[in-house]
Formats: sequence, C-alpha cells, structure tokens
Amino acid sequence: MTTTDFTTTLLVDQSPEAVFDAVTNVRGWWSEEIEGGTARLNDVFDYHFEDVHRSRIKLTEVIPGKKVVWEILENYFKFTHDKSEWTGTKVIFDIEEKDGKTSLRMTHAGLTPEYECFAICQNAWTNYIQNSLRSLITTGKGMPNASGKPQTENERKLSGK
Repeated sequence: MTTTDFTTTLLVDQSPEAVFDAVTNVRGWWSEEIEGGTARLNDVFDYHFEDVHRSRIKLTEVIPGKKVVWEILENYFKFTHDKSEWTGTKVIFDIEEKDGKTSLRMTHAGLTPEYECFAICQNAWTNYIQNSLRSLITTGKGMPNASGKPQTENERKLSGK
C-alpha cells in the first residue's frame, strides 16, 4: 500500500538526541512567534502567521531521541475554501540511527494531494524541514519565521509582501 501523506526525510551526522532537541525547539526552525510548550507530552502550542495561517497543536507522543507526534487540534487557512484543512491531522517526526548517522522522517499524516493547500503546504514543509530544521540540527541556527516576516516564497505571496 502506498501512502499519499506528505513525507520528507533528511540524514545528518548529529545524534538522535540532538535531532530530537532540534525538532522540539519549534521556535528555532518554524516560527519565533510560537506560544506554548513544544517539547513535553501533552504540551499545546499555537502557531500563527499574520492572518494567513493559525494552528493549535498538541504533542500526543514524545519519545526522546526517537519520536514526536503533533495532533493539529485547530487550524485556519485564509487562502483555502475549507478554512480548517489540517484539523485532525498529525505531524510525525520519526528519528532513527542508521550507520552512524541519524535519519529524520517527517510525515504529515492526512496532508494529501486532495487538500487545496497541498502544493503550498508541501513546499513550505519541505523548506522548513530540509533547510531550516536541517540548519538548526547541523549548525545550531535555523531559519524560522521571525516576528511575522514570511520565510517562504509562498508565504510572501499569500501575505502580499
């Protein structure tokens, strides 16, 4: 069975623990404007980007050095007909040591090509994971949205900046 959920994978030299620490440092790679806890089981945090995208997210599984699962409790997109796309989906970060390296697989379970936001979301997630999170893991500095400033080209288009 093939899945159509969005997935992206990266391989780094850092330890599974370092990758886990970076994943749970959501302010360090996604947005500096995250409000709430992002590292412990049952933490709930809010993400927002201007009036374009808002999410409330709960950590439903946290296994240090191995796995983090987010459940999207609430979501709002200004740019889709169904404003609540993502609500009820899960973002899964699987961390595994492989031949002296660490593999991180991020799957947004439920984010499928049928979603209106799929192309935009796929591009944004790929950028955040492959560029910003990778940089946070490998250099200690990510490229999160800073104080409402769009990071990706799609976010710039959506916000009109």
